[in-house]
This record gives sequence, C-alpha cells and structure tokens, in this order.
Amino acid sequence: MSKSWRKVSIVIFIALLVLSIFFAVTSASTTSYTAQSVVEDFNIPVGQSMFENQSITGTSNPVEVPFVSNVGFIAHQLMAFDIHGILLGLTTGVVPFDFSGVSGEGIDSYGNVVDVVGPGFLTYEGDKLAVKSPDHYVWGYSAPYKWLEKTESGVDVYENGTKVKSVPVDEIKNLDYHNEYYNASTIASWYNYDAQVGSTFTLEKGMVGFSDGRNNISSADVPKIFGQDVVDYAAEYPTGSAVLLYAGNYSEEAGEAYGTSLGSHPEYGDSIREVNARQFVDAWNGTVIPPNSTGSGKDYVYFESASDASAPGGSAAHGVCPSARALRAAVTAEGFDLPVGMCWDEDAVLFGYNPARDITVFNNHDYPVQIKMWTEGEGTGMGIYAQIVRYVPN
Repeated sequence: MSKSWRKVSIVIFIALLVLSIFFAVTSASTTSYTAQSVVEDFNIPVGQSMFENQSITGTSNPVEVPFVSNVGFIAHQLMAFDIHGILLGLTTGVVPFDFSGVSGEGIDSYGNVVDVVGPGFLTYEGDKLAVKSPDHYVWGYSAPYKWLEKTESGVDVYENGTKVKSVPVDEIKNLDYHNEYYNASTIASWYNYDAQVGSTFTLEKGMVGFSDGRNNISSADVPKIFGQDVVDYAAEYPTGSAVLLYAGNYSEEAGEAYGTSLGSHPEYGDSIREVNARQFVDAWNGTVIPPNSTGSGKDYVYFESASDASAPGGSAAHGVCPSARALRAAVTAEGFDLPVGMCWDEDAVLFGYNPARDITVFNNHDYPVQIKMWTEGEGTGMGIYAQIVRYVPN
C-alpha cells in the first residue's frame, strides 16, 4: 500500500470514528419507535407468511426516514462500513430505517428476513417483531375463496366474499371454470340435480385457521407459499378439510398392516362389489390427517349401486364394507375412535353415509398420520389392506 493510500485510510478511519462518537452522542434525538407504531406507520402485514431474504415491508426498496430526526439510524451503516450509504444519507437527508430496535428473531436491521427455513410468518414476540420459522408441522383448513351460489335465475359468482358477476341459467353450460375434478358439465349437473337456491359450488380454495396463527391466504397464494402439491391435495378433499401444509424434520414410522378379502355375495353382484371396494381404497389411500384433527376420504369418488330391499331407497353401494373393515382395524389399532359413519358389524358402513367424504377419522396423536390402502389380486379373492404411517418429529 502506498503512503498516499495509508494517509487516506487513516483519514477515513478517523472520520468514521468521529462520526461514530457524534452519532452515539446525538442518537438520543432519534425518534422513538415501537413495534406497534412501526407496523401502523409502514403498513407492515403482521401474520403474513414470509421467506428468507424477503422484506417485512413487502418492498424491495428500504424504508427511508428523515436523517435529521433519526440521526442514530446511520449507526448500523457505520457498523457495516457502508460508506456509500453514509454519504448518501448525509447528502440526501434520509437514512434507511433501522429495524434492530423493534425487531428480534428472523429480521435484520434493514427489515429483511434472515435465518428462516421454510415458510415462516411475521408475528409479535413480546414488544418486538419477529419472523418465526415454521414448527415441525403447519396445517390449516381449506375454505371457499371463489364459488358459485345458486339463485332463482342462475348462479352468482363470488370471490373472497364479494359477488363479482351473475350468470343466467342458459349460460351456465358455457362457464369456463374447470380443473381435474369438475368442468362446465359438472357445474350444470350440480345446478340441475343437486343444488337448491342458496347452495354453493366451490371453484377455488384458500386456507384458513392455521395451526400457528398466521393469516388466512387466498387461493392464488396457496401454491406460492406451500406449493402446488397442497393445491392438488386440497382439490381432492371436501371443502373445510384439515390439510397438512408443511412438515419438516420428521421420520415416517409404519404401523401394522391390516387386511381382509372381498368375499362373494352374488346377490349384490360381485363385479359391482369389486368396483366399489377399489373405489373406497382410492378414496382413502394417501389421506393425511394433521394432529388432533379429523379427516375424510376424497370428494370426487363415485360408487355403483346394487339393489337391496333392506336399504333406504332400495339400493346401496355394496362392496365398500370389506375395505371399510380394513380401515377400521388400522385406525382403531392406532388408538383412534371408531370412525364416524361406521359400526362394529361386518357391514361396517352405516346407511346414509357416503363411504368417501362422509366417513371421518379423528387423529388423536400430536403428530400427523397418513392412511395407506391398497389391493392385491382381483375378483372375490382380492385382498384389501390398510396401514397407518406416523410422521413422528425428530
């Protein structure tokens, strides 16, 4: 290093030292802030999901405040040896807001999220703001975000609780709402055969009632925060279902598999019974139930009816009971109560309950579980199996 550069370096060091002493003395003149006042002044969304490197203010530009009334805020630029920022503050009369006085865990002095793995969320921690990493598990409940409501003359379209348009009856068949599970024909069938005035049909699902208290999110934000897999899962299950949104640092522990066979009841049609047994398995396989929550089978699963004079209406979805017995054995062996919609008889499914969406299982563990179901073979000797997989925290 040349002698001239040494002199410049010494001058800069002395200047910074003097500035540090000056700002330390004058920092008492800095405006007093609290976490609450900062939230109100800068419209900071407490409860919102946050990721590493994201600003809690929701903007890529730092929050700037007048230098003259916030002299102490330049101290964190001094500590970072941010010469450009210091000079900019002195020449422009504004300085970046120093969040260190109102923030704690997960937030740096510039208001950026740091040291957070996964979808964290902004909250209060005592009298400070903090961004918390997600717990082992985060779950919430699917809720209508965009839906149709049947009227006397057609349907009204609602989004986030606000009616956005009305569609007359003769235009329902042309609606361009669809996903893997419904389309315009499904909607028309719902309108004509299933719905009463005031009935609703969910088009898109948001998430509400989070286990860690974070804010509800819209249908558009679900894939951004928790991934498309969550959207796909929620679409398969009835609106209002508990949905596991995040799981981290856990191990899978498989319980014992329980099985039965389809058997033969030709009076109900064994081919129909086999179809229904497989449909039951499809409805329940892969169902994940969060801790201390209730889960059901999938929504868009259909069963064949067989004539049965003893059943209400003269028909029933025969063939589901062997599958239900396997499920019943697996969940009760796990220590769960008898599922709602089932009994202890050989005919395990009660009349009046849809074997997929109406039967419910309550997970009384403090960790999630997954229900696995599968079949082996075919015909009346087909084996049907169920097993609980525990998501045990490490």
